[in-house]
Amino acid sequence: MAEQHEKALVPEIRFTGFTDPWEQRKLGELTEIKDSARIPNRLWREAGVPYIRASDISQEDLRGALFIDEEDYAAYKAATGAPEKGDVLFNGGGEIGKAIINGNSSPIYVQGGAVLYARIAHSSLLDARYLVAAFVTQNVVNAIGVLSAGGTMKHFTLQPAKNLPIEVPSIAEQRRIGAFFDRLDSLITLHQRKYDKLCVLKKSMLDKMFPKGGSLYPEIRFAGFTDPWEQRKLGEVARRVTRKNENGDSDLPLTISAQYGLVDQRTFFNSQVASKDMSGYFLLHRGEFAYNKSTSTDSPWGAIKRLEKYDMGCVSTLYICFELLSGDPDFLVTYYETDRWYKSVQLIAAEGARNHGLLNIAPDDFFETQICIPKRIDEQRRIGAFFDRLDSLITLHQRKLELLRNIKKSMLDKMFV
Repeated sequence: MAEQHEKALVPEIRFTGFTDPWEQRKLGELTEIKDSARIPNRLWREAGVPYIRASDISQEDLRGALFIDEEDYAAYKAATGAPEKGDVLFNGGGEIGKAIINGNSSPIYVQGGAVLYARIAHSSLLDARYLVAAFVTQNVVNAIGVLSAGGTMKHFTLQPAKNLPIEVPSIAEQRRIGAFFDRLDSLITLHQRKYDKLCVLKKSMLDKMFPKGGSLYPEIRFAGFTDPWEQRKLGEVARRVTRKNENGDSDLPLTISAQYGLVDQRTFFNSQVASKDMSGYFLLHRGEFAYNKSTSTDSPWGAIKRLEKYDMGCVSTLYICFELLSGDPDFLVTYYETDRWYKSVQLIAAEGARNHGLLNIAPDDFFETQICIPKRIDEQRRIGAFFDRLDSLITLHQRKLELLRNIKKSMLDKMFV
């Protein structure tokens, strides 16, 4: 039995030079776990010493929105103590178990009953970065769930935190593991910031590179283009596609995602919502567009997307499908990512006629909707190419982010017992 227990406490992957089995300890045996007093609302201020609540632990630099006076901080610190630089703060409420190292040299105070902290600086048995990583492992997450009290709103309080079981190797191995995950987290944060900045840039450019408020001139445009844009009916530049999948040319059921475009319905919903017999469905070819009249928070007037991922696929006859006859398709893809077409669709949607979020819009009326486009095809192409490149960069960083997160998930599973 002892031999089996030791084998169970050896991780699948280790750094070279470490062979000793890990041991299970209680968190309170490895370091001092502390709580603080809850500060009454009347003492909250807009400046002073940061007062960190559970919702603030998700901020990487512990940006607190609330503060307390220095005099109140001194009094509360004298009574209950306060976090020091290097302590590990972790949530006892809200997102329970979310942990972060306090990197502040200046004073902070934490919300009693909602944020606990481990006094790592006084421990020779526990590494701070190791502890932050350990809090994300499945064993610790499960243990916190068992020890947390309450119904819908769980609370992880001081005594259960002291009794939290945690598997630990030697302090030297802890430091290697902690440094590894700290570096991985830094890479994840870096790519998250790049991804977020690109998304913000795209949102800003969508707003500034397309005319708004009835104007025919965008706020920003490429050099050399000065002509006003023009209002055209969709039916003047596109025609409806109504071909059916009568010969079974495709067995791929497609659905429109506001975020991902036309995607395989089976993987998107983890099941096939479409009928197995799709002979009555519209057959869409690569490069053609489809309009899903279903509304959502992200798409209050539905979503219009182009088929890009597959050569062909089947869509519900509730969709309005069309092909572009003139103009740049990349431009039109981007145009329908803006909100500039909402008003035109809003005018033809039957008032109050929404069946489970499905707009009542007739195909003939849809092709009467107005779109605002540059007269010159080369300006359309410049805009379309710009956003296509921006989308590629966003996708690149999104994939890198997903890859790093998957690596972290795998390493947490294999580098901890």
